[in-house]
Amino acid sequence: MERGAIEIADLVGPFDLQATVESGQSYLWNRADGGTYDSLHAYGGQEWYETVVDPIPGLTDERVVVRVRQIGDVHDGRLEWEASTDAVPLLTHLLRLDDDLDAILGSTPDLPLLSRAYERYEGMRLTRDPVFPCLISFICSAQMRVARIHGMQRRLRETYGDVLELDGRKYHAFPNPEQLAARTEAELRDLSLGYRAPYVRRTAEMVVGGEAHPHEAADLPYEEARESLTRFVGVGEKVADCVLLFSLGFLQAVPLDTWIRTTIEEYYPDCERGSYAETSRAIRERFGGEYAGYAQTYVFYYLRAGGE
Repeated sequence: MERGAIEIADLVGPFDLQATVESGQSYLWNRADGGTYDSLHAYGGQEWYETVVDPIPGLTDERVVVRVRQIGDVHDGRLEWEASTDAVPLLTHLLRLDDDLDAILGSTPDLPLLSRAYERYEGMRLTRDPVFPCLISFICSAQMRVARIHGMQRRLRETYGDVLELDGRKYHAFPNPEQLAARTEAELRDLSLGYRAPYVRRTAEMVVGGEAHPHEAADLPYEEARESLTRFVGVGEKVADCVLLFSLGFLQAVPLDTWIRTTIEEYYPDCERGSYAETSRAIRERFGGEYAGYAQTYVFYYLRAGGE
């Protein structure tokens, strides 16, 4: 096992680990104390977060167990890590530590709601999750609280994922498409997936059979990429936007979930245009275009955590 640290002062902009991994962007990290998504954000904890990372071209050719925790504050602290290999490139990729956070947030409009959200959750960054687990996570997200979505993904890992060991402890990888396609709808329903069970199974079958792969969206223009992802069963425009934003790096994407639709209704009613595509285009422009997804994520977390 390797160990190391990343000095937050060396990053461009602050970083808050807890806000980043517990803000509803990712369901692939577990808090070692079992408290993931149990409570709303209260910065200052030093809990370990754990995940298993699938191979990422250019970064790792094998699955890697990664553990990380934050010591100190969002400007002058550090990230301590333990992993089965050098975790610095992986953490930089997964947690977008290479983003110039100050420049990104500074490029968005000077709107009072955004300013309050940025101040409240200083250092929150977007995630860059592996695309297949991200897709499955958000297929399971419909009409669900974040804690229940996370619980579904944990059960999928623990029931069907491969087991890896680090320092004598066992960790479960997210099941691959072949492992999920081999499951019956009844088996998936037993993990409390409910009506989402056939969506998960069929999506996995599409990937295994070569009908479609979520990676294909990465090289398309934004709105074509969103349309490409809606080929998967159970994926509408909102879920597609989540995958584009939290996995494939389309930082302009603004998923129109309940919180953002309420935001539009209460703060920016002129952005309501009657259809998902037109409303999405209008709120993206209001939030500054290129990095509108960053603004969206701060607003989502700020409002969900009772900021207004």
